[in-house]
Amino acid sequence: MIAARLAGPADFAGWRREARRLALAGIPPEAVAWLVGEAEQGGLFGPALEETAALVAEGRAELTVPRRFLELAQTVICHRDPERLGLLYRLLLRLQAEPGLLEVAVDGDVARAEAMAKSVRRDIHKMTAFVRFRAVEGAGENGPFIAWFEPEHFILERAASFFTGRFRVMQWSILTPQGSLHWDGAALQVGPAATKADAPDDDAMEAYWRTYYAGIFNPARLKIKAMKAEMPVKYWRNLPEAELIAPLIAGAARRAEEMVMKAPTLPPERHLRQASRQAQAGGQEEAAALGSWEAAAKAARGCTRCELHCNATQTVFGEGPLDAPVVFVGEQPGDQEDLAGKPFVGPAGQMFDRALSEAGLDRNRAYVTNAVKHFKFQLRGKRRIHEKPNVGEIKACKFWLDLELGFVKPALVVSLGASALRSLTGHAGALAQAREADLKLEDGTPLLATVHPSFLLRLPDEEAKRREYARFVADLKRVGGRAPALKLGQAA
Repeated sequence: MIAARLAGPADFAGWRREARRLALAGIPPEAVAWLVGEAEQGGLFGPALEETAALVAEGRAELTVPRRFLELAQTVICHRDPERLGLLYRLLLRLQAEPGLLEVAVDGDVARAEAMAKSVRRDIHKMTAFVRFRAVEGAGENGPFIAWFEPEHFILERAASFFTGRFRVMQWSILTPQGSLHWDGAALQVGPAATKADAPDDDAMEAYWRTYYAGIFNPARLKIKAMKAEMPVKYWRNLPEAELIAPLIAGAARRAEEMVMKAPTLPPERHLRQASRQAQAGGQEEAAALGSWEAAAKAARGCTRCELHCNATQTVFGEGPLDAPVVFVGEQPGDQEDLAGKPFVGPAGQMFDRALSEAGLDRNRAYVTNAVKHFKFQLRGKRRIHEKPNVGEIKACKFWLDLELGFVKPALVVSLGASALRSLTGHAGALAQAREADLKLEDGTPLLATVHPSFLLRLPDEEAKRREYARFVADLKRVGGRAPALKLGQAA
């Protein structure tokens, strides 16, 4: 075996020099032992290598590799796998006979080198993302600051340019188990390995950082698997916000539920007044011309009161007997309702039917409709994703809902969700409070408020889903108590 020695684990210049000498001497990969650091000098290179060195000096021997290989090798050499050096040397030799080797992605050596390079680049990204500087006691505005980090690979010097560029005016040190970087504002020095005890545990600014982190945490967008993939747990112990992560995750479901139950943010009052004037203009005249439910349903098919008709498949009018004792009002039709032209036939409708059945109520005796008659959505690829209607759209559609209520004249109206409640009462209000209150419409018709069935489908926590579903069924039983004619088994 011939020993080739490098000054350090990521000594690319040393590897390049030794690999060139070995390759020009015709030394096969299996005959080379790659060593890192200082050791005894005997028997490192035989006469063949000395002769090759002379040929290289005289310019009579050359090796040719694509630029891509040099870039790949500079990255791969930072990997912690001890076989990386031999792998790169083997690729170097193969490239002399196979110039296009790196284009063969399925080749075992190429695939392994690319995987190593990807792992190194990811480790560099993690370092730039998760290094946290802490001020040394008595430090000024520009430092000194110290950070502790535990890289997976030998990336310290390769990542240094990011920090010298990003924190050029600061004085800082980054300590790791592999070595350390020290920047005085002008020059970078590489130092020996350190331990976590050499770095400060906290500083005054971290309390502000934790407050900021807690403030921007959005429980409704929490994806734990994605978060751990981007910020692996092994880095948490070195981050000041780490102590907040577990309690924030634990309370995410409750906070998301509270966000859903809150009333939506309203536009400025002037927009509401303008929408109201537009809805009223000509509304009374048109309503007088629609003397029956059938005429109203037919007229609604051509509704252009707001922009939602431009993209929706069709108007989805209400459905049910015109002598129904109860009118259920939802938010708007969904994807399946838009295609079928009927209200509450999609997943939320199935949840609604199931809850009605458990509450002992007969949907066939109820009138079911929505505050908004067209499906509002965002197109994502081939999927149409539900989008909440705004106040102007709710106000524009109030014309049709008022007609429906006038034709049916129910003994009780039930609002399903905040948008329906907003439409029926004409003002915003917290659904959680309205759910417990005895409400009335302007004409004196009793109004009960509860959640929309789609709210139950969106709950991420199974326990919360079971709890809220039971509350929803209890609300529907209250409806049955106020309107006995709606109960199963009762005479129509």
